[in-house]
Amino acid sequence: MLSGQLVHQIETHWNQIMASAIEQVQREPGLAHIRVHFPIDSEDWAQVMLQNLGHSEIACKYEELGRVRFEEDVPLHESVQALFILREKILNYVQDHLMDKNTLALYAEEELDRRLGRFFDILTIHMIRGYEAALRESLRHATLAAG
Repeated sequence: MLSGQLVHQIETHWNQIMASAIEQVQREPGLAHIRVHFPIDSEDWAQVMLQNLGHSEIACKYEELGRVRFEEDVPLHESVQALFILREKILNYVQDHLMDKNTLALYAEEELDRRLGRFFDILTIHMIRGYEAALRESLRHATLAAG
């Protein structure tokens, strides 16, 4: 794949990308709940993700992240929006650091965009699964306690 070199750049410079994402989350008015937790634990989650862009094993980690976000009372839409911000920052980083603007480099960037789209779709699905599992468990405990 042509985007392999771009993936390597992202994996190598994950800390710069994450710093930019944290900055964006801090500025977003609609992310009040996740803003409290995002800088504290998101670097660990992002490092795992950004250093393993080609690996699908991190799906379980993102189900756990969904559970954590539920336990932190972070609304699901904020959790998803934070992932979208991170994806945007990755693409911005690539665009800003793409040395050659030739056809092949632009094709590699487009390929990376599609690859990241699929990757983030999977992460989002797994994060939502974890969030929903924690929600169901919480409702089950509440029902048992009430009954």
